[in-house]
Amino acid sequence: MQFVYPTFLWALLALAIPIIIHLFYFRRFKRVLFTNVKFLREVKEETSMRSRLRNLLVLALRLLALAFLVFAFAQPFIPQNKAIKTGSKAISVFVDNSFSMSALSQDIPLLEKAKQRARDVVQAYSPENRFQVLTNNFEGRHQRLVGQDEALALIDEITIGPAVRQLSTVTARQQQALATGDADYQSLYLISDFQRNITDLPIWEDTTVDLTLVPLQAVQERNVGLDSAWFEAPVPLLNQNNRLHVRIRNYSNEDIDNVRLSVRYNGQEKPEGVLTVPALGTLIDSVIINVTQPGWQDVTLGITDYPIQFDDQYNLTFRVAEKIAVLVIAPGANNRFLKAALQGLGVFAPEFVSSQELNYSSLPTYQMIILEGLPSISSGLANELQQYVQQGGNLLVFPGRSSDLGSYRGFLTPFPANELRPFEEKERTVGTINTEEFVFQDVFENRSASLRLPTTQGNFPLTSFAGRQEENLLTYRDGSTYLAKYQSGQGHLYLCSAPIDEQVNNLVQNAEIFVPMLYKMAISAGAAKPLAYTIGKDEVIETTHQQNSGEIAYKMQGSAGEFIPEQRIVGSRVFLGIDNQVTEAGFYELFLNPEQRLDHFAFNYNRRESALDYYSPADLKERIGDRIDIIDTANDNAITTEIAERSQGVVLWRWCIMLVLLWLACEGLILRFWKV
Repeated sequence: MQFVYPTFLWALLALAIPIIIHLFYFRRFKRVLFTNVKFLREVKEETSMRSRLRNLLVLALRLLALAFLVFAFAQPFIPQNKAIKTGSKAISVFVDNSFSMSALSQDIPLLEKAKQRARDVVQAYSPENRFQVLTNNFEGRHQRLVGQDEALALIDEITIGPAVRQLSTVTARQQQALATGDADYQSLYLISDFQRNITDLPIWEDTTVDLTLVPLQAVQERNVGLDSAWFEAPVPLLNQNNRLHVRIRNYSNEDIDNVRLSVRYNGQEKPEGVLTVPALGTLIDSVIINVTQPGWQDVTLGITDYPIQFDDQYNLTFRVAEKIAVLVIAPGANNRFLKAALQGLGVFAPEFVSSQELNYSSLPTYQMIILEGLPSISSGLANELQQYVQQGGNLLVFPGRSSDLGSYRGFLTPFPANELRPFEEKERTVGTINTEEFVFQDVFENRSASLRLPTTQGNFPLTSFAGRQEENLLTYRDGSTYLAKYQSGQGHLYLCSAPIDEQVNNLVQNAEIFVPMLYKMAISAGAAKPLAYTIGKDEVIETTHQQNSGEIAYKMQGSAGEFIPEQRIVGSRVFLGIDNQVTEAGFYELFLNPEQRLDHFAFNYNRRESALDYYSPADLKERIGDRIDIIDTANDNAITTEIAERSQGVVLWRWCIMLVLLWLACEGLILRFWKV
């Protein structure tokens, strides 16, 4: 047995007080007056032995009461497996408030049980100790040490939130806060469900800081969530049935049926069917989105699932332009067939400029750019076009009959794309169409013999470097390339080996090939902006910078209110840093002033918490090592005592107080009922 305050044992010298009282009080003779001697006969004789026994018992009880009172102040304890640490303590308690803690533990959510365990931890220590209460939110007010009452108040304020942290990051944050104090000893408590995807703690070898894990686990590990969604076509189109694919994931070990899928669009919610999702598997379904109005479109997909519901909705937003903006850059007059094709189709909004009149800052506003017979490409234009394609643009190049091959080589090499060889005046006929590639996929129901394929009177043969990753769309009968595609960043470069001049190339006269080719090329890459962003991920949002505006502070407004994101302007683009400013899933608008809405974004909660795969206490012990303590929460009533015993040993001062009261009660009974 050891004592927390052994100096109080000097108070045992006070045991001399009952002994002195005994010597000077019980041996004092009493004078009794009698009025008549005859009463002496009625006095019962009492032996000196009986009187001495009573007095010794009273003395012993008083000595015991005083001794155990001194022991109570010295706070005795029985040490457990490791040495007891006395002195000032700083305790950090982490309460996992991520979405997975909304799962049920018996009849209450795990978060409520975690908050109760946190209260038990705080109350197991003395009020003079200092405490930190931490959640996944990493709020500034949680990065300081507070008293016991304030710690309990902070615990009561904890609510479920979208933030989720790796536990190694949590312990680093805890140690950083405790280092600001001057406590003799530090203790960390992690109260969580310890999902495998967040539990990345290494073997705990820090002997200066005690780590204690308090694992909680849901009664039923079942969850179905909407994982992701994407359109079948690269760009959704106006007045078209746009097919949207939806991936639904089952995170449990059993098949789940009666999962109802619905879609909310244009203010109306429509059921899409009842699904059965296989155990630990995914199911891909599809819905049709018919866009009837141009502009921003907000879609919310939903399923039915309980009790974990944060991943039951998936928001996405996209913009459908009324027409596809196309820029044609030519040295002079435009090809009449190309102009007729672009102006004749209602889906295009073409603009024709010469290379001398070109405004480089406007290039990102076009969905496709066509270079029509430029004799040369300047280095400035080449750099702008390369950046345009990298950011998701589509570029179609028709070289001129007398093009400067050196300038074209400098333009094509950085993509990288195969280079033009000297022009060959030789008649060639296209023999193969790559109908597996997006441009010509699903264009022809049947490739009949009457389909006219382009012929050329001359062309620029392309080099065949293996590292250029060329994909042939149209190929001559001799196997050489007529029309090639190159992926560059998020966009595409399309290169035709023959000039567009109808005297050399009759492609523009083959409307059954030329018109759908232009349309599919224009929508092949589309905008680089994703359909949705994930809350909590360190993502940077990129959008077009409004250079002509006098305002410089972009703002966002949505479900979580209005805020100013971190912004960095680079040329014609602005990069927005969201950090932790978006806390609620939903739709958010970007603007410079309330009347000027510039962009639209959809945010969803992080799906990392959807997988209900936990570490058991035994797995945690094996993973983190023997230097940690794990408290089993099965016994709800004993956790405070267990924590106290782990930090202080088996505490005995309460028993000392009870014994003091017992000895005093026995003394009172003896003095009252033992007559001498």
